[in-house]
Amino acid sequence: MSIDLEGMSLKELRDLHKKIGREIEGYEARQKEKATAAAQKAAEEHGFSLKDLLGSAPKKKSKVMAKYANPDDADATWTGRGRQPLWVKGYLDAGGSLEDLLIK
Repeated sequence: MSIDLEGMSLKELRDLHKKIGREIEGYEARQKEKATAAAQKAAEEHGFSLKDLLGSAPKKKSKVMAKYANPDDADATWTGRGRQPLWVKGYLDAGGSLEDLLIK
């Protein structure tokens, strides 16, 4: 099968790109299902389940409570970890301090 990519418009190329992406995802999902079934069968042949062999799923990290809140929008909060949100940077650049943003 041959496709004339050079003769296609940008929209046609993007549509083709999306379609190929969906096909790849579907293919990978089918392959994972086959691999899982084969692994389950092999585990059962030895008297185990996959859960027995692999253990339980890793525990999720607990959520960190927000430490700072945007004075203009109480829904915008920050834990104090990671990159500072733009509203924090803007507040600090305007002369404010982090202590002013602490949630009380």
